[in-house]
Amino acid sequence: MRPLVRRAGNTAAPPTGPRVPAKVAVCGVFVAANFMAILDTTIVNVALPALGRDFGMDASALSAVNVGYLVALAVFIPVSGWLGNRFGTRRTALAALLLFTVASALCGTAGSLPELTACRVVQGVGGGLLAPVGMTMMLRAFPVAERLRAQKYVMVPTAVAPALGPVLGGWLVDTASWHWVFLVNVPVGVLALLFGLATLPDFPGSGAPRFDLPGFLLAGGGLAAVLYALTRAPERGWGSGHVLVPLLGGVLLLVVLVPWELRAPHPMIDLHIVEDQLFRTTQMSLLPMGAAFLGVLYLYPQFLQNGLGYDAFHSGLATFPEALGMLTASQIAPRLHDTVGPRRLMVTGGVGAAVIAAYLGTAANAAPALTLYPSLFLLGGSVGLLFASGQNAAFVTVPAARMADATTVLSMQRQLAAAGGVALAGTLVGAGYRASFLTMAAVSLCASLLALRVSDRRVREGYASPVPSA
Repeated sequence: MRPLVRRAGNTAAPPTGPRVPAKVAVCGVFVAANFMAILDTTIVNVALPALGRDFGMDASALSAVNVGYLVALAVFIPVSGWLGNRFGTRRTALAALLLFTVASALCGTAGSLPELTACRVVQGVGGGLLAPVGMTMMLRAFPVAERLRAQKYVMVPTAVAPALGPVLGGWLVDTASWHWVFLVNVPVGVLALLFGLATLPDFPGSGAPRFDLPGFLLAGGGLAAVLYALTRAPERGWGSGHVLVPLLGGVLLLVVLVPWELRAPHPMIDLHIVEDQLFRTTQMSLLPMGAAFLGVLYLYPQFLQNGLGYDAFHSGLATFPEALGMLTASQIAPRLHDTVGPRRLMVTGGVGAAVIAAYLGTAANAAPALTLYPSLFLLGGSVGLLFASGQNAAFVTVPAARMADATTVLSMQRQLAAAGGVALAGTLVGAGYRASFLTMAAVSLCASLLALRVSDRRVREGYASPVPSA
């Protein structure tokens, strides 16, 4: 195939920074902020038993600690694009980072479960704003020709944080206390905030003259209700009213959201962004891959502990090769991009993930221990190929003025994929690890098949012809 031409892209030139280049400033703040937000979705799980002992609560009551965070995260993802356009990305990102850091400190000093849950909700508000605004800044700071190389930094939170969470959380609980599961964010947040205040450039948005309240309620309420249902489904069962009512209600709100946003004069999320063929086709592949990936990461530690007798700490360590595989893929993908093309890289990544998940399923409890570490490394590498290539291709033809809408849609899709994958894995685990892993393999294969629709030609044209900024 012809090489993909690399030229400057559709990115508005960032403002001149004080001393630190805009790319370095945006990378530093985005990676640190996104790392904390993703880490907090997994690190708290290992602290729940200690929380239960301290507060005298059972497991069902403790679930509010995670559910409150995820629901708040979901509610405020849709509003992030509007805030970035209205107040600028710099102020929005720094305010979200400050909110997340302060809430982390309050979580670490909470004296009761209701107080901790309330602080987790505030933390979720900050986390919901951080990822879309940070991604928008990354895409605006890096020209199209440089974005794939920037993926080596963007992939760090996605690769490392989910795998590090259980290991770090277990170590902090064992050696200190559950308070440090939250307090560990504070020094990172403070340093990122000071660095951002000194160096972070602003990328003014197109303006947001009117707040789309119906769009906010439909998007935030619908996404929060669906995520709440998916989070509770493995525990309560899909037929439970606690799951079925919010699930159906949330889906209905999201269905109503589509015609409203398409017709609204000032939509909260400009859904016309999905008319971009390249953006749409890549998202269709990233969604099932994200679900399968998080599903396997949910199943794997349980498989090691319940099937092979590992303790919690060592099962976390055995999961970590996945992160190394993803980081390796983020280094390899830019080198292969011109000669192989994003479509083939995405297809290869999806097939590779399916093969590894199928191996874990067919081997089940008889898997030789020495094969587990390389299997997780190859899984991370396969997923990393698809993620790095897909996320880069998704934004090649998106104009700079619509970047906030695109990153908001991507963040909503990620949350649904993560919750859906874990809910599916949690539901199937009762049927055995073989069936669960094989199902994740099938979902990965679907991602690979959908990646066949990604057009290398459109990516090549996007590099060769900069997209208008408006």
